Amino acid sequence: MKPKDSNSQNEIREALEAVATAKNMSIDTLLGALAEAVLAAYRRLPGSEEFAAAEIDPDSFEIKIVAQELDEDFNVLREWDDTPNETFMQRVMAQTVKQVMSQRIREVERDQKYDDFAGREGTIVTGIVQQQDARFTLLDLGKVEALLPQAEQVPHERFERNARLKAYIVEVRKTTKGPQIVVSRTHPGLILRLFELEVPEIATGVVEIKACAREPGHRTKIAVYSNDANVDPVGSCVGARGARVRMVTNELRGEKVDIVPFSDDPAEFVMRALQPAKVKEVRLDYDRGVATVIVNDYQLSLAIGREGQNARLGGRLTGWEIQIKSESQLAEEEAGYAEGEWVENEVGEMVWVPADGSEAMSMEAYYAESTEVEGAAAEAAAAEGAGANEAEPEGAEATDAETQPEATTEEPTA
Repeated sequence: MKPKDSNSQNEIREALEAVATAKNMSIDTLLGALAEAVLAAYRRLPGSEEFAAAEIDPDSFEIKIVAQELDEDFNVLREWDDTPNETFMQRVMAQTVKQVMSQRIREVERDQKYDDFAGREGTIVTGIVQQQDARFTLLDLGKVEALLPQAEQVPHERFERNARLKAYIVEVRKTTKGPQIVVSRTHPGLILRLFELEVPEIATGVVEIKACAREPGHRTKIAVYSNDANVDPVGSCVGARGARVRMVTNELRGEKVDIVPFSDDPAEFVMRALQPAKVKEVRLDYDRGVATVIVNDYQLSLAIGREGQNARLGGRLTGWEIQIKSESQLAEEEAGYAEGEWVENEVGEMVWVPADGSEAMSMEAYYAESTEVEGAAAEAAAAEGAGANEAEPEGAEATDAETQPEATTEEPTA
């Protein structure tokens, strides 16, 4: 079918250009969709050929149906023009073409949306909170919506409707209803991308984030390294008066971020990973992958952290199983007493496991028992001192008696 005049041709062209502009598509894409729609309508005709193709001239917009005869090996034996008459093309095919064309445009739109986000896993997007319930939160990204599942949300984190939120893309799925973008607020990659946005040295590669350990909503530790000796990696991430790291913590709704310098020396790295605690010594067991950390007695609770958090994050950051001991504990162990180790139980708490196989003790119970033992030792020492003081006068009297000359009795001589 060929348009009757140039005006009709211009109308078709203008219509296609308007649709292409509105849907952000090319004219060729729309012509291909139109050809598929025409072919679908042709195949609904009685007596239509099984093998046929629709062709549309991009200049004249002439529509032609080319039928084909194929052999058993699908080689073309002959071709002929099987275009229906103009009346059919205008009246019968119009509605079918319109329906199929609309469906095809929707499919092209879905494919374009998927292509826009395919391969963007590992990046962050900014969306507007649209809906939130116990199962998921929907973020409006403009052309599409992103799904923030409950499992990817920080516990107890709630968002106001229409609030702007940054999230980390973990997966892009292609579905019949369009792309489904799954995002996360708990993934460690969110920390890395936020620092890339705030720290130009990271974006340019001068400063690298070598490792990251995170407990969402509570605390994060990152290890940074500088490829330029003149650039301080920690200072670059912190920024002037903490401005850069403050932007990250604000986006994370107050989650604390510890920034430590990376080291190729495992012992030094473990020591830095436990900051702000001061570590005296690190003993590495390469066979078991265990790092035994020695700290002053008053630094023990700080090194372990609240509910063992500092030790857990330090272990994840360095890749070593960290066992923290105070100087007193080390001395007792070397003397043969209180043998055991600090380990992380199934709920993530640090507990003391005695070497004799007895029941593990929580941090509170361990310190309570240690306090009782120290108190008992102090009382015993005090009692011993008191006993020595009471015995002192008797000793003095005996000394005086010993120093006095003994009385002697001499027999008279004849």
